[in-house]
Amino acid sequence: MSQYETVCEQLKQAPKTWLVTGVAGFIGSNLLETLLKLDQKVIGLDNFATGHQYNLDEVQGLVSVEQWAKFKFMEGDIRKFEDCQKACAGVDYVLHQAALGSVPRSIADPLTTNATNISGFLNMLTAARDAEVSSFSYAASSSTYGDHPALPKVEENIGSPLSPYAVTKYVNELYAEVFARTYGFKAIGLRYFNVFGKRQDPNGAYAAVIPKWTAALIAGDDVFINGDGETSRDFCFIENTIQANILAATATDDAKNQVYNVAVGDRTTLNDLFNAIKSALNENGVEYSKQPVYQDFRAGDVRHSQASVDKIENHLGYEAEHRISKGIALAMKWYVKSLKN
Repeated sequence: MSQYETVCEQLKQAPKTWLVTGVAGFIGSNLLETLLKLDQKVIGLDNFATGHQYNLDEVQGLVSVEQWAKFKFMEGDIRKFEDCQKACAGVDYVLHQAALGSVPRSIADPLTTNATNISGFLNMLTAARDAEVSSFSYAASSSTYGDHPALPKVEENIGSPLSPYAVTKYVNELYAEVFARTYGFKAIGLRYFNVFGKRQDPNGAYAAVIPKWTAALIAGDDVFINGDGETSRDFCFIENTIQANILAATATDDAKNQVYNVAVGDRTTLNDLFNAIKSALNENGVEYSKQPVYQDFRAGDVRHSQASVDKIENHLGYEAEHRISKGIALAMKWYVKSLKN
């Protein structure tokens, strides 16, 4: 039995109370689904800036009536300290996912990105400390590696940030480190690498590449690739990310006050990604005959990204069970079902 399976069994035997911020978003709603299926009590906080009620509605349809009754939703904003205080009351574990993602969004509007990702983060960190929660795990980002050229990315070696978004995510790590030193409040940062999967929004100017392309292929629209298509990323399926969060929340103190890469330790070019999505959709009855349209590289983007997952494997017992081909196959089934309805 894996470490993750062991932890899940223990949680079923001794349920905890969890706070998931950004609960109506992509990652937050998937965490909610898994926790409720493990019979946990969940408090969810969201202001619907990027999350959606229909994500919560879908989760409700996937769990039992008894499990859904264990969920309490709070509409609130992490930029308001009193909302953070209310949400943290009586909580064992915090999974802090609320943030404004997207490098281009941060370049277009650095003020709002800063207010949410730094001020909001500090509010949550302080409220969690005051509430004496057992653990605080937060969504960090691979963007923190900035212009550091080495591959794979190792947690201790970072470069200079390439966007306001990257700055905010690095500041989160600095605040967490200072809170550990100053107050003895230990947290775990999870540096996500290009997470994808069901309920990731394909709409809007800042949609991630996989849902955006998937929606375009299903609709028969053009797919646009930034650059020559040889840019590569370490794409991480949502189930791996859920595993990392639950392992982080339940980790022993000697594994805390750390940051960990959450990825699969591999990289896929955008050209290969396009072909993988196209092939998986074809297996689900969606045919697409167009070639992608290449355009200029996007400002703030790094050329290649690949994680080392040695640290999270050794310290938390993480296993990337879903490689990209398996993740794409599962995600495409959901998108075809959802976008064709």
